[in-house]
Amino acid sequence: MDEETIRLREEIAEQIKAPIIAADATSVEDLEKVFTEAQEKLGGKIDFVLHSVAMSPNVRKHRTYDDLDYNFLNKTLDISAISFHKMLQVAKKLDAINEWGSVVALTYVASQRTFFGYNDMADAKSMLESIARSFGYIYGREKHVRINTVSQSPTPTTAGSGVLGLGDLMGFAENMSPLGNASAEDCADYVLTLFSDLTRKVTMQNLYHDGGFSSMGMSRRAMKTYEKGMRFEDVHENQYPFGK
Repeated sequence: MDEETIRLREEIAEQIKAPIIAADATSVEDLEKVFTEAQEKLGGKIDFVLHSVAMSPNVRKHRTYDDLDYNFLNKTLDISAISFHKMLQVAKKLDAINEWGSVVALTYVASQRTFFGYNDMADAKSMLESIARSFGYIYGREKHVRINTVSQSPTPTTAGSGVLGLGDLMGFAENMSPLGNASAEDCADYVLTLFSDLTRKVTMQNLYHDGGFSSMGMSRRAMKTYEKGMRFEDVHENQYPFGK
């Protein structure tokens, strides 16, 4: 681990007043270390876990979906989805999560609908949601641990910043959603309800937290935007992929 990473880890630990155990989310050995040390520091088993890890080298390198680098794709799936399975498998084998514990992973509606620029991350999110269902059945049956995914509004993150047209996508979602986009803080509040005992019987679900976006067809605000500035000739001349 380089000095800058160590410094950032120490700064964050100081801010949140909690120890940080560094790990590569794709490494089973590192995940075993995380769950073992966490139980030692907490003095017992874990009540809840959040999976919030995603990254696509294809997105970062601006590779389009019809020109993917397959080594990059394997990394996208490993980091963004398979790491979730590794995390769950390690936790279960170590019996690290308390009965009636809760696991949540963050996802996006592009797992089920096509969004330009989201690229192979859409495939990763589809896999992530499938893992939640498949592992949710096993973990729930054997240990009463519940596993859900939260499909969040487009949110500025380090990984998401590489998605082509993210700013436009956020504006579109804001106009389309009757409640507007859910912020990162809103998402944190919602996830807390899934960690609580108030949702003990909720599992294997993909739960939308997006201001209503996922149920919309066309809103009045979005329609007005199209009427003002989205004539076909404008799109043809100025918008990718037509004009470039």
